[in-house]
Amino acid sequence: MNGLYALKPWYTGRLGPVRDLLVSRGVPPWAISVGGVLAGAGAGGALLVLSPGPLAGLAVGVLLATRLAGANLDGAVARQSGTTSRLGSVVNELGDRLAEFAALAGCLALAPAALVAAAALAAAGPSWVSLAGAAAGADRIAGGPVGKTERCLLLVVIAATGWAIPVLVVLALGSLLTAALRLRGLRTALAGAPC
Repeated sequence: MNGLYALKPWYTGRLGPVRDLLVSRGVPPWAISVGGVLAGAGAGGALLVLSPGPLAGLAVGVLLATRLAGANLDGAVARQSGTTSRLGSVVNELGDRLAEFAALAGCLALAPAALVAAAALAAAGPSWVSLAGAAAGADRIAGGPVGKTERCLLLVVIAATGWAIPVLVVLALGSLLTAALRLRGLRTALAGAPC
């Protein structure tokens, strides 16, 4: 069920020099989280103002790759610099949600508001399930079939093609399926755990 999340160790390795540079420069993890939100908002802005096509796909792809790098680096920088905190975990999660909502908001130029809102709500489902499981003592579940990375890829498809309505439907249904599969995994992981 890991989907593109299975590439995370490889991607984390590629970001190692950037992580080391950020730590050496004393960049706080919260600033990286804010950068990720800004990159997500930039992707949403590109969806709003650019006509669908290769240029829009490239712009949204670069901005969402930056958003994913921020999502990877904020925690990694905090761990390497010894600045992890529970508040930092909250900032990380809020940053991830805000970045995704900001990117999805760009689809308002291409699809009905109700569909965009439904897709945004569904996209939050997998994370809510994972966070609820972690709060109950389970390991954090990540990955697909339509996890964060796949949702970013689907937004690039929308930017490149303009097929917002069918792709948002796939994003919403795939997110709900992902949430359901994570919930099933949590049920197994927490079975027999004390209350």
